[in-house]
Amino acid sequence: MNYLRYVKLIGTMHVSPRSREEVIRTILEERPHAVAIELDRARFLGMERNVELTLEDSLRMGRAGLINYALAKVEEKLGETFGMAPGEEMKAAIESAKLLGIPLYLIDEDISVILSKISSAPFREKLLMALEGLSVFLPLGKAEIGDPMEEYRTMMVEFRRRYPYLYRVLVEERNEVMARNLMAIVDSLLARGIKRPKVIAVVGLGHKPGIERILNGRYFYMEK
Repeated sequence: MNYLRYVKLIGTMHVSPRSREEVIRTILEERPHAVAIELDRARFLGMERNVELTLEDSLRMGRAGLINYALAKVEEKLGETFGMAPGEEMKAAIESAKLLGIPLYLIDEDISVILSKISSAPFREKLLMALEGLSVFLPLGKAEIGDPMEEYRTMMVEFRRRYPYLYRVLVEERNEVMARNLMAIVDSLLARGIKRPKVIAVVGLGHKPGIERILNGRYFYMEK
């Protein structure tokens, strides 16, 4: 079945105000049967309680925690450049779903599983990530930014080239998890007698093409 007929993905840049506006506008205009977001339960609760990952917390979590902390700091730095804190578009989706009384689904892989996979990254990728993460703390002037979405796409290509293992676990494997969860949501709506279910899914721009390929039936996930 082509699940893409029932799912509309909004590919966002987590630090772009334009993405937040698109999320709100699309949900309010489409009024879907379900809204799905790129979060798991732990990160959802952390966002709801406004809990931030500190360096102290990261140290307690070991190497995987430190890499996750570096990634978070990179997003914060990007937020300063683009004018929006990371995750604001997810909060916008949550609030829009609440406003309209639409069921909200958390479709991302469990963060503990992701961190476990990160800890198994090759030493070269860990070292490179640590070195690049340190540069986030250096006082640098603002760079000239063109089209934010184009910049983000370029960054994703570069990330895949420099970190093939981390790209696989942070992007490709999570694409599979989120696509399967979206399929389950559609199946549930169809089983309830909704003939043309409509699901809006808010995911990072880097996840959108891969998830769409899976939902469109052009990719077959093999159980490991």
